[in-house]
Amino acid sequence: MTEFSTQEKTVLVQYAIKKYENEETIIAKLKTILSEKDIHRNIDTLIGTQRVRRIGSEVLQNNESHTELPELPENLKPIIDNL
Repeated sequence: MTEFSTQEKTVLVQYAIKKYENEETIIAKLKTILSEKDIHRNIDTLIGTQRVRRIGSEVLQNNESHTELPELPENLKPIIDNL
């Protein structure tokens, strides 16, 4: 697995949420590049900081009305495209 900074992991999770919304799918897709522990930790952090909201039991959504999505760094674009 590639080593990502804490900020990069958070951005990856946010963009995966934007792309898929279903928590189970997000976790399955991100498992190829992040540990499951990192995925859950980042989801919990994003919810706690109100950058992501939970809608129902399975759906996650970026809270773009509350905070903007961070700019996607060039080195992460191919990873998000391939998810």
